[in-house]
Amino acid sequence: MCFEFYQQYVMNTSTEHTFHIPVLGLSYSVDTPLKVARFGISSVVSIIEDELIEKMREYHSSQVFEEYIPITVKDEDYRARRITAYLNLLGRIVNRQINEIRNQTFEEGNEIVKYFEMLPNGSETRNLYNQMCELEPGLEKKSLQKQLRDSIVAGSIDVNIMSKVDNLSYSSDGNPLPVEFSDALSAFRGFAKSSLHSSVVFSAGYNPRLYNYIENFADFFPDINGELNKKIILKVSDFRSAIIQGKILAKKGIWISEFRIESGLNCGGHAFATDGILLGPILEEFKNKKRELSEELFGICNAANSAKGNNQFLKCPAMRITVQGGIGTVNEDQFLMEHYEVDGTGWGSPFLLVPEATNVEDHTLQQLAVAQKEDYYLSYASPLGIPFHNFKKSTSEQQRKERVNKERPGSPCYKKFLASDTEFTSTPICTASRQYQDLKIRQLKEKDLPVEIYNSELNKITEKDCLCEGLSSSVFIKDHIPLSHNMSAVTICPGPNLAYFSGIFTLSQMISHIYGRINLLNAQYRKNMFLNELQLYVDYLKKAIESSIEDMNIKQNRYLQTFKTNLTEGINYYKSIVPCLKRETAQYREMMQRELNSFQTTLASLNIPTSKVLS
Repeated sequence: MCFEFYQQYVMNTSTEHTFHIPVLGLSYSVDTPLKVARFGISSVVSIIEDELIEKMREYHSSQVFEEYIPITVKDEDYRARRITAYLNLLGRIVNRQINEIRNQTFEEGNEIVKYFEMLPNGSETRNLYNQMCELEPGLEKKSLQKQLRDSIVAGSIDVNIMSKVDNLSYSSDGNPLPVEFSDALSAFRGFAKSSLHSSVVFSAGYNPRLYNYIENFADFFPDINGELNKKIILKVSDFRSAIIQGKILAKKGIWISEFRIESGLNCGGHAFATDGILLGPILEEFKNKKRELSEELFGICNAANSAKGNNQFLKCPAMRITVQGGIGTVNEDQFLMEHYEVDGTGWGSPFLLVPEATNVEDHTLQQLAVAQKEDYYLSYASPLGIPFHNFKKSTSEQQRKERVNKERPGSPCYKKFLASDTEFTSTPICTASRQYQDLKIRQLKEKDLPVEIYNSELNKITEKDCLCEGLSSSVFIKDHIPLSHNMSAVTICPGPNLAYFSGIFTLSQMISHIYGRINLLNAQYRKNMFLNELQLYVDYLKKAIESSIEDMNIKQNRYLQTFKTNLTEGINYYKSIVPCLKRETAQYREMMQRELNSFQTTLASLNIPTSKVLS
């Protein structure tokens, strides 16, 4: 397929699906576009782990009979080049898939039928498809079939970079390489140089070095027609973060094409708790201030580009607001789009139960399919020191416990993406590594602490687990690819919402659930998504109070008081919108009000101790 045709194809994609599949760990969605993009479904690939990316390029090149030329660690700029080569491969394969579907006949079992039957009910193209199906063979039917074929577009192949995963790289002789070879900047350069016409999602906060680096690539600035070839998506947890980061980038002439709001705690992977500000009030603020936000950033952005002598936007470009984290029913999904006027939703963890879409190897998949609510928990397993959603039955968690029991805690550290601690060494090491945990435990033993306190501190050390290997291994096992460093333990980080899904599902089934055509929820009672998040925040506050009792200082006291106040205001807000849940039954709304009253009582009973220590 010639490059020119591919460029034309990717420049004209617009899908009617109202949801996307967010990034899922390192490997779970690493090739999801090859599984779902041809059906018009957008998804996100993590590109920070170049060794995984290179192995997937080798594997998928063999699957489509393309020549694979390795890019080794000895090659110049190998990390960025690996990412560029892989993303270009994804684009080529998806392009071929789309052309194959367009050439199929409208017969049951063909993917062209699957494409249209998975579209949301009531969409313009789905209605046209239904109309075509009702026609008798003839010229009119052939005309509609041609129109339908022409309407087929691919979902976007977007990429994710955790902004804070940005260690410097070192040469073979141990000297630091120039800053542009850092983890995040190399990953970004890999995407920027690819032929994809899609978006990069920045998650996990602000990275000045990365944000400054964007200016080196013309694709992120408007072209002569005021259009963008590549776009920026910011994953944010509240409006304040959006406006601050939006202005920082706008002053560089960079437009934010989408703010992707994620629940602070009711999500998969790393959890970034807000100061008790709940998802509903956050969405309300975005709804009320979206136009103001867009107009302000547009003015700043065009002024910056004018000052630089760049092309300017001819009109205010689109700014999408989407939301993800804990959505479980069509009524919740529709409420988010109707009441808060969001432009789309993200459905992540449920797709871990869909082998057609994600890479969960069979053992872990079978465990997830029958897991109970208590199997999902918020841990401190991440070396980043950020709360991390974990799965108790994972082989990685089993391995971690076995190492502790054998008094050999910690993991070998080969990839060093999360190596950031310099307490014992001049070169950063990872807190999940055997080297760090051995040094830290020796230090702990020297303190001669009471047994109870010692065990508590020991657990904080040994709870850290290797995510670089654990989040990569599943796809290797599933696709029979040689494992990295022979490390087969699997880490998986579903959001707590997965507790309400049991079983293994097809792609069509999951999409039908999203659009309300079938119901895949298990029999377990499930609160509204807002209340599930509220429960997580109340539990989080309880633990924060308990852990602060002995060393409460003024700063911590103020934080907890603010947290509690924000939760109280959030409960009052939810009480006010319960009548707006028109798609739900009267009984559902009454139950929700009772549950909110119960949360209010619980919150009122939580006493935050006064400061014992000066801040």
